[in-house]
Amino acid sequence: MNFIDYYSILGVDKSASQKEIKTAFRKLARKYHPDLNPNDPNAKKNFQQINEANEVLSDPEKRKKYDQYGKDWQHAEQFENAKQYQEQSADKHDTSYSETHFQGDFSDFFESMFGQAGPGRSRQVKFRGEDYNAELHLNLTDAYKTQKQTLTVNGKNIRITIPAGIENGQTIKIPGHGGPGINGGPNGDLYITFSITNHPKFKRLGNNIYTTVELDLYTAVLGGEITIDTLDGKVKLRVKPETQNESKIKLKEKGFPVYKSEGQFGDLFITYSIKIPTNLTAQQKELFFQLSKL
Repeated sequence: MNFIDYYSILGVDKSASQKEIKTAFRKLARKYHPDLNPNDPNAKKNFQQINEANEVLSDPEKRKKYDQYGKDWQHAEQFENAKQYQEQSADKHDTSYSETHFQGDFSDFFESMFGQAGPGRSRQVKFRGEDYNAELHLNLTDAYKTQKQTLTVNGKNIRITIPAGIENGQTIKIPGHGGPGINGGPNGDLYITFSITNHPKFKRLGNNIYTTVELDLYTAVLGGEITIDTLDGKVKLRVKPETQNESKIKLKEKGFPVYKSEGQFGDLFITYSIKIPTNLTAQQKELFFQLSKL
């Protein structure tokens, strides 16, 4: 795995405060959100990297490990255990111990240790398994409700629950379903990144949903009642008389469910598009002409 500079991704210094990291993440997340960049093929990848960088740097413990071990920060605990084991082995056999053994990355150290310690002793050291990464595709209506899905990883079926409100590009961890541990060590974890496709009618931004509804000219002028589609079914609306083209209304709590916050929803924003009648008869045109004279 190549080294990824999380500080550079967020555009902050290594000495940045938690507040600075949070501010940088929010700014970049808005800028590179895939829904706001439908024509940018790199937007999804950029958003995932920004999300990953924030997940690590916003957590003081993860950030400390990352600063010390770089790309191998997830193996920090195993690294320290193995380092301690080799120190103890060196003391028992009166051999000199050098810190230079640990100046490379974890994979270099792992290979070095197994080569030097001998097969008998090396099997006693337990190492955590490799983490796996997977991508799961959902449509917007799937992400609207909590659901269960079965994934097949390395020939094993894993049944997971996907909470309502999951975001495009969001990653969740399934503990213990990564690669097998070495010498009886714990399994790695499975990280699932969600890819949520756009909906032909609805656009999602955060927990809010945006849609456009057509109004015929007569309802726009005179007012009336219409029925519209939402992700939660059909809703009746009262249209005010003299409604203007591109006017907007908000339906409170008719948006997307808030992730892991049962009963909480964003809002639904509706933009009206007035449809001008076509193929008018001569009589209809005359009536419009008379109306224009009033």
